[in-house]
Amino acid sequence: MRLVLAEDNALLRAGLIQLLSDRGFTILHAVDNAPALDVALQDPEAEAAVLDVRLPPGQTDEGLRAAIAVREKRPGFPVMVLSQYVEHLYARELLASGVGAVGYLLKDRVADVAEFVDGVRRVAAGGTVLDPEVVATVMARRREEPLDRLTAREREVLALMAEGRSNAAIAARLSVTEKAVLKHINSIFTKLDLPVGEDDHRRVRAVLAWLRV
Repeated sequence: MRLVLAEDNALLRAGLIQLLSDRGFTILHAVDNAPALDVALQDPEAEAAVLDVRLPPGQTDEGLRAAIAVREKRPGFPVMVLSQYVEHLYARELLASGVGAVGYLLKDRVADVAEFVDGVRRVAAGGTVLDPEVVATVMARRREEPLDRLTAREREVLALMAEGRSNAAIAARLSVTEKAVLKHINSIFTKLDLPVGEDDHRRVRAVLAWLRV
């Protein structure tokens, strides 16, 4: 997997390069500013990106806007966004496409290296990996929709699905059986009118439909 990496902090950028390289990723481009990122994302050999939200020269939301732009040109292009905060407007736009392969993690809450790397892999494979605070922020601004017919427990299950958790992990978190989790997930699929198909694909569609505004 050939990655574009954008991070303006030199130490963190070097650390991410080493971390990801040691785990089988190829860092195709590692940049520290928005103009260089725009150029790097035009490389047809790039297969995914790990991007900081704030980049020079503006230090506002350049990385997130670059993520949205590249996914407009290359739908489904995998992007893992790292940030110190939730930029809700562009976060909603990033999720609103209905296409998977997107992650949004808060730097201060990434406590496990293996989990972070696994998250990058899941995003590269078309999944979603979202920090719970990102989910909460986006949901707080979501308009009323038929999605509100989900039960409280189904919302809990879907929120954990948004974090990229497996059925087993969801069961452990909620102290229920995997069979009960599967029942909730099937109910979610039905209520969201998701057609029968591959479960992994439906999981992504369910999460994005739930977060879409």
